[in-house]
Amino acid sequence: MDMSEAGRATPAGGENGKGRSEQATVCCYCGTGCGVLASAEGGRITAVRGDPAHPANFGRLCTKGSTLHLAAAPGGRALYPKLRDARAIVGITAATTPRRRVGWDAALDTAAERFADIIRRHGPDAVAFYISGQLLTEDYYVFNKLARALVGTNNIDSNSRLCMSSAVSGYKATLGADSVPTCYEDIALADHLLIAGANPAWAHPIVFRRIEDARRANPDVSLTVVDPRRTETAELADLHLQIAPGSDVLLYNAMLHVLLAEGLVDQDFIRDHTSGFEALQAQLGSCTPGEVAAACGLPAAQIVEAARRFGRARAALSLWCQGLNQSHHGTANNAALIHLHLASGHIARPGAGPFSLTGQPNAMGGREVGALATLLPGHRNVDDAADRAELARLWNIPALPAAPGLAAVQLFEALAAGRVKAVWIACTNPAQSLPDQARVRAALAQAEFVVLQEAFADTETAAYADLLLPAASWGEKSGTVTNSERRVSRVRALVPPPGEARPDWVIVADFARRLATRLGRDAAAFDWRDEAAVFAEHASLTAGRDCDMSGLSHAVLERDGPQQWPFPAGAQRGTARLFQDKRFATADGRARFAPIGFPVAHALLPEPVDARHPFVLTTGRLRDHWHGMSRTGKVAALWGHTPRAEVVLNPANIAAHGLEVGELVRIANPRGELVLPLAADTGIAAGQAWIPMHWGSASLAQPGANALTSPAVDPASRQPALKQAAVAIKPARLPWRAAWARLADSPAAACALLENLRPRLAGFAYAALSLTGRERNVVLLEIAAEATVDAAVIAALDAAFDCGADDAQVMTFDDAARGIAKRARVAGDALVALRLVGEVQAFGWLAAAIAQAESLAPLRRWLFAPLAQPPSGLAAAERTVCNCFGVGEGRIRACLASGAGLEGLQQELKCGTACGSCLPELRRMVAEVGREPATAAA
Repeated sequence: MDMSEAGRATPAGGENGKGRSEQATVCCYCGTGCGVLASAEGGRITAVRGDPAHPANFGRLCTKGSTLHLAAAPGGRALYPKLRDARAIVGITAATTPRRRVGWDAALDTAAERFADIIRRHGPDAVAFYISGQLLTEDYYVFNKLARALVGTNNIDSNSRLCMSSAVSGYKATLGADSVPTCYEDIALADHLLIAGANPAWAHPIVFRRIEDARRANPDVSLTVVDPRRTETAELADLHLQIAPGSDVLLYNAMLHVLLAEGLVDQDFIRDHTSGFEALQAQLGSCTPGEVAAACGLPAAQIVEAARRFGRARAALSLWCQGLNQSHHGTANNAALIHLHLASGHIARPGAGPFSLTGQPNAMGGREVGALATLLPGHRNVDDAADRAELARLWNIPALPAAPGLAAVQLFEALAAGRVKAVWIACTNPAQSLPDQARVRAALAQAEFVVLQEAFADTETAAYADLLLPAASWGEKSGTVTNSERRVSRVRALVPPPGEARPDWVIVADFARRLATRLGRDAAAFDWRDEAAVFAEHASLTAGRDCDMSGLSHAVLERDGPQQWPFPAGAQRGTARLFQDKRFATADGRARFAPIGFPVAHALLPEPVDARHPFVLTTGRLRDHWHGMSRTGKVAALWGHTPRAEVVLNPANIAAHGLEVGELVRIANPRGELVLPLAADTGIAAGQAWIPMHWGSASLAQPGANALTSPAVDPASRQPALKQAAVAIKPARLPWRAAWARLADSPAAACALLENLRPRLAGFAYAALSLTGRERNVVLLEIAAEATVDAAVIAALDAAFDCGADDAQVMTFDDAARGIAKRARVAGDALVALRLVGEVQAFGWLAAAIAQAESLAPLRRWLFAPLAQPPSGLAAAERTVCNCFGVGEGRIRACLASGAGLEGLQQELKCGTACGSCLPELRRMVAEVGREPATAAA
């Protein structure tokens, strides 16, 4: 599979040179907002490539974006409305009667009756809506109007609460509005970049390509990275501040202390354009680098050096993401960083300013329409009576609810307590993504009524849905999204949704009309002609606001392409940078040094480590997966870079605790536990552990990292502290092992097998369900237990993997004395399925043999041998480094051993020549052999 075409800039529009028409749209993963040219044939999306005309990416796509067409293939989709007639709750799981297929009328009438009944009996705040940063702006808007104008509740929140709400609060506290003042162009115009709590090399690869381009064009551009891990981004930094988790506020205030002491502040800017500086200055005396160094885990000299780099720059740009936001003092983190810009004058001019990197494709659009419990459309505020009155007038309703709405964590706490009776969840997976999963799942299990509006029927949350409504997904619906730099782009449908799935806004508007009839309200308020009409109503509500887009419409975007707001009526183009007149969105026009960012004493961590729980668990993103993997987890090629979930420790901690790399360990705290293989990385600081966020109970025996994460929230933003939790890590002691592999006939068949296996995972102490392969899709299952698993369970798994003993195509090996039983299914000249019970050393390379269609002849004699490495001449299992060309780590190291450098790797293997996502890792590997420095200049 050659995915390299997706990363190359080729002419946009019309034919793509292969006889297929192309449609311009936008990627549905991170908030970079990359333009995509997609092709479709026969009702299926068949190819994608970067749109060279789109200003967010100019033709580049990362590994996830370049496989969008593969993720859009059939498999795991919700196809028809399904309704459960009754619930029977056992423990914290939804052990229930099966759902049955119903028509849309029956589904939405049932939902309307149930919601209307609960509202009549318990009031509007007894229902809630939990939606998603992956919805289109039009979807968001209809949901928001439904909740606030029709139901009369502020209980509508989004999973954006988990990623960007601290940035929202930080901007509002300092700049007066949730308005990102910078743009992507500023990356090339800055001479100093400060990246804090973000790993764009993996989480925002196309943004990182811009950073690499900027440093290549100007070698004097300096890069400081602040991160508890030595990430792929940190490896390219001139200065890496490997801070202790939770010490961000102290660090930025200590840097500000240095700026003051060395005369690196802009006194004129402070005097003329800010307020509150004197109060902050009065608290900085005790926040010297020497005073905070120990708490930050840094040498004082590094803090001084970071401050000087920032203060002496001509134009300093900061970029950050979840490391700052996902904290119990995330708003303070954001404000303290923005204070550096205000004090130094590095704001409101080209190349300078604070720039939060959005985690989801339309979290910004959700903020515009007010789809957080604390916001209203047009960046209005729930707690502002004038804002509520204005919006009520625009919506032609008597009044809007004044009672504060429930943010995500509190919403599910209220569901558990019975204060919220019914919840409508859309395009998100709280049974995987929210912290303290035991409590979240208990809440879903005991709710009166759960509606799930979702494209995928195989998410963890789907098990709890009483009503499952099939939604259209990427490539199947039309609307708009807003990216990290405030750029609004058109998303376009290429193919019809499968089955009876509908666009999200259509589902919600239909439900709203039915509910309005039952509540005696005006149903016509939800009767839009099309999504363009929804957008027009949304845009009209922004007139005169800081996010004014009253001059935008679908027609304007079709004619002129993506545009940045503000874009008021009559504008000819969007606005690249905000506040260039030095007037900020506050009552007096001055930016504020906000007290919430002052260096007040606070606990660095939401919970302390202790002798029983000595590790601080941090979580984060991988390069090739996204969120809970409901989409990327269905693409076998995207498993190649990180084939399994692991917990990562510093080698010194592994040795000190008597652990071994590769062994299964139990990570635990009072909230839950998780069993994973152990990996080592010197980039993890001593005393810390790291687990990727993506895996949940759809692929593991336990609910993933969020079985352990803390439900503590920031008091201002209500964002949970997903980055820090105290855990114990001990050997799991699970001696019995087994593993299965099976070649699937198609991606859809692989998805069907995964769906069949998922309910079985929780029955094991350890289970890992995954995919491997590129041209071929191979489903893998590895399990471990304290003792031999029941024969009936093994037989059921044998049947699922087509390894039944009574089949003539299945070869067997049994050693009853040692409890070893192995089977291999062959078809023609190839191994197509495998079962190893009792001894599994060869599983990795045998699974690779299936994926690579190895000839059976040289393989046959070794099928049941207990060999961790393959015999000479047979393919070894290896991690994929370059996904575009399928280049594995072994091939790269062999090429390096022959004398190649980065240029040689690119010429001989092509790795790093397409999307560029593998370049940071390639540079590190080259640097390890001493040929070239690990910098972005190469």
